[in-house]
Amino acid sequence: MAKNKAVMEGITRMNDEMLEFYREKLRALLSGLEDEDARGADAQKVVELDQQAVGRLSRMDALQNQAMAQAQAGRRQAQRQRIIAALARIDEGEFGYCTDCGEDLPAARLEADPTVPRCLSCMRG
Repeated sequence: MAKNKAVMEGITRMNDEMLEFYREKLRALLSGLEDEDARGADAQKVVELDQQAVGRLSRMDALQNQAMAQAQAGRRQAQRQRIIAALARIDEGEFGYCTDCGEDLPAARLEADPTVPRCLSCMRG
């Protein structure tokens, strides 16, 4: 695919076509998160604690499933925030650069995770 080859040539040659490639990739990720939220909504509902309706172990299992669904929702929300921040960096002309030191982010790193805001050196401290 021509776009992927262009992406792998290096971020310093980022052009409008490459930015659009990342914008669409980020929008697709965002759409996927919204689909997951819709599917996970039922699992986050309040667990019925009526002992007549559900046994003790079933209630504990339901509470555990609810907690896991809520944790997944929290992870999706954090990912959503990273995606929105990356889209904002595209709009501001800052996409592809480390938010700490300003150096170019390697194309392979952006290809793996277009939401990444920092280079490896800055992430390591």
